[in-house]
Amino acid sequence: MPASKGDLYRAEDYRVQDSVGYMITRLRASLFASVDREVASWGISSAQGAILIYIAHGRAERAADLAREHNYDTGSLTRMIGRLVKKGLLRRVPHAVDRRAATLELTAAGRRLAARLPAVAVKVLNRHLRGFTRAELDRLKGYLARMLANRD
Repeated sequence: MPASKGDLYRAEDYRVQDSVGYMITRLRASLFASVDREVASWGISSAQGAILIYIAHGRAERAADLAREHNYDTGSLTRMIGRLVKKGLLRRVPHAVDRRAATLELTAAGRRLAARLPAVAVKVLNRHLRGFTRAELDRLKGYLARMLANRD
């Protein structure tokens, strides 16, 4: 398929290592690995921490919200939620209207742990952004927001 006018990538000279998608994937993996190291002693993973912080910050209240936000398959997400419930960090509460659904709530222990996660996120992000200026960070966030706005 020929490139359209204005396309920045062309199939005939595409190199995966030069792809923004590849770089974003590697960056995401690096961020999650760094968070994993920081929270390992807490008995959670970065993915579990993300669930806790999304719920704590009001970004999700049901498993379906988390699946959409993280692009997780529902089976693995259900298992991860089950592990957080078993650890006493999360509880499933029957949904007020939809009896098939459950609302996810942090327990007191989950709230205490979620309150510690922003400091980890800040530490990891600052390490990855070493040498950036505020203006460069703002531009980067703007570029990423534009890419998200362009999604199908």
